[in-house]
Amino acid sequence: MSDRDAVPLPPPPPPPPPAGSGSASGSGSGDEGTSPTAPAPTTPSTPSAGTPLPPPPSIPVATSGGYASPSSGGYGTSLSGGSAAPLPPPPLAPPSQPSASDSARVALLRVRDEVGKVVVGQEGALSGLVAALLARGHVLLEGVPGVAKTLIVKAIAAALDLEFKRVQFTPDLMPSDVTGQLILDDGDFRFRPGPVFTDILLADEINRTPPKTQAALLEAMEERQVTVEGTAHPLPVPFTVVATQNPVEYEGTYPLPEAQLDRFLFKLQVGYPSAEQEQEVLQRHDRGLDPHDVVAAGIRPVATLDDLLAARALVGEVRVEPPVLAYIVALARATRSSPSVTLGVSPRGAAMVLHAAKAWAWLVGRPFVTPDEVKAVTKPCLRHRIQIRPELEIEGTTVDGILDGILASVPVPR
Repeated sequence: MSDRDAVPLPPPPPPPPPAGSGSASGSGSGDEGTSPTAPAPTTPSTPSAGTPLPPPPSIPVATSGGYASPSSGGYGTSLSGGSAAPLPPPPLAPPSQPSASDSARVALLRVRDEVGKVVVGQEGALSGLVAALLARGHVLLEGVPGVAKTLIVKAIAAALDLEFKRVQFTPDLMPSDVTGQLILDDGDFRFRPGPVFTDILLADEINRTPPKTQAALLEAMEERQVTVEGTAHPLPVPFTVVATQNPVEYEGTYPLPEAQLDRFLFKLQVGYPSAEQEQEVLQRHDRGLDPHDVVAAGIRPVATLDDLLAARALVGEVRVEPPVLAYIVALARATRSSPSVTLGVSPRGAAMVLHAAKAWAWLVGRPFVTPDEVKAVTKPCLRHRIQIRPELEIEGTTVDGILDGILASVPVPR
């Protein structure tokens, strides 16, 4: 990532007070109301148990010209244009005694900078993919050809040192081409695994294959296993599907059924880069960048599967108070009662919002979920789970517009 795209790093935390900060000199005690010449207290202060952690960074919001204040609401209004809130920058240096949570968080946040070696911009898609990996979810990327959808996924897999496979979905693709099949080997049948047996599977142009082949992913995405001839074959951890589709050309495509759309945690819109970012892309190509070889481009593993699994366990420990749970339920029920909607969000959709909000709260360093995290993930979590009335869709009403109205009308817990 170039200097124009990088987020400025926060200043390093102040050095901890020395163990003898309660001495008669009075320097470095920092107690409110104590002057530098005040005498030493009668009881010596207890040395601190460890170096205090720096405060968590705030949530920046992607805009067309940089980062806005968190008041614009998590993923922000720019989601309708295909952007999302980028991950906060990693600290300049980890604390002298970092906790397991801090170590795992710093490792995953470094993935963004590593991917920036080959991808310019697209912080929203990158942030959503990292959050989906933490929440054990799958992602649907929607964007026109040539906006680095495939490159982002390949770069993330390389930065996390995960196995990556890609399947180009075509009208003649069979289910066994994805899941695997039984083959005759020396007189016995044995199972030959398909490309679905990997850490990250890129289902490229998933809406160009018939529903029969699309349905082959249903069991894999939900149960994380493949059943062939009555035998279940578990998929590796952390199996994640990232599917892409073109929102412009619909001739010869098969729209995804609602049952499969509901399996995706996020639907992320990947838009065009800004003029400055597009010029940087051309400069990198002019310098010899090969987007098909991320290793030659300098992508190195900066986090491991152990880091990801540790982070997932820590995300599960993030607290959610009853008022926040009630807020998620209120948002989901508001989609069902909206006069503009024929199909609202299911309870599984509400559960997806919960898991995504917990992952986002952990990424920004909070041990609990606030309504801000819920707002940040509502659009990417719900935009593919809602059906608009056909007459309103013809008039130009969008799902994001309906969700904006729901977010503005549902009371926020205080």
